[in-house]
Amino acid sequence: MKGKIIKGIAGFYYVHTPEENRIYECKAKGIFRKQKVKPLVGDDVEISTDDQPEGKGIITDILPRKNELIRPAVANVDQALVLFAAAEPDPNLNLLDRFLVMMQKQMVRTTICFNKKDIVTNKEISQLQETYANCGYDVFATSILLKDGIAEIGEYIQGKTTVLAGPSGVGKSSLINQLQPEANMETGTVSDKIKRGKHTTRHSELIYVDLDTYIMDTPGFSSLYINEIELEELKDYYLEFHEYDSNCRFIGCMHLNEPGCAVKEALSEGKISKLRYNNYRNLCEELKNQKRY
Repeated sequence: MKGKIIKGIAGFYYVHTPEENRIYECKAKGIFRKQKVKPLVGDDVEISTDDQPEGKGIITDILPRKNELIRPAVANVDQALVLFAAAEPDPNLNLLDRFLVMMQKQMVRTTICFNKKDIVTNKEISQLQETYANCGYDVFATSILLKDGIAEIGEYIQGKTTVLAGPSGVGKSSLINQLQPEANMETGTVSDKIKRGKHTTRHSELIYVDLDTYIMDTPGFSSLYINEIELEELKDYYLEFHEYDSNCRFIGCMHLNEPGCAVKEALSEGKISKLRYNNYRNLCEELKNQKRY
């Protein structure tokens, strides 16, 4: 019987079988441990229920993965939806750029969603959307509270396995509850004192929404380290640089202090976001300091 691992806790793997729309609690065969293969959330697997108690099974085979993400540690992801609040908490765009860089490195198509548009002005939400749309990203604006924009998200995830990520308190669990009411995700309020959300998701978990449609909730993050990225490759993960970097005077231009840099020229002409470029410089400095120490 074929299924998909939707959750893994302490050596137990919970496998959803689409044909039955049922979940089995499974252990993995010992051979995987010998082969140093660890089942991941998102893995398509074959299970056997022979000689097992009701609702239990054994994972007998892990089917070939089309991809495997390091962070979060999941398999067979089609796309990512990164959710930030437009306010309360204010969006940390440096953190957003870190996530975009990380997904770009792992070659996962990523769409951005700014939630809580009902508590900011049209101008504020438009500025956020335009900043990232001009970089080549699709950008949604929603009010999960008012159920505004939920239908568009539903269309976006249809027929795909989507990683949903973002800081705590921005509405991830509330969004999942609207997309799949049976999920009953625990939601967290935003702390008045620090304006950050309380963590409600403690492990990565796939939620079955519809045929071939899964959404993965990941633990909320407040910081992301990019130390697995080489300084020289960081520029490659800023999509808006690609249009200009072939015109730089020097091959391998880092777009920092080099003369004849077409990216910096585009920046001075307002074709590249100053906010994004400043985040790029800050990440370059961070990577330089990591190498130094």
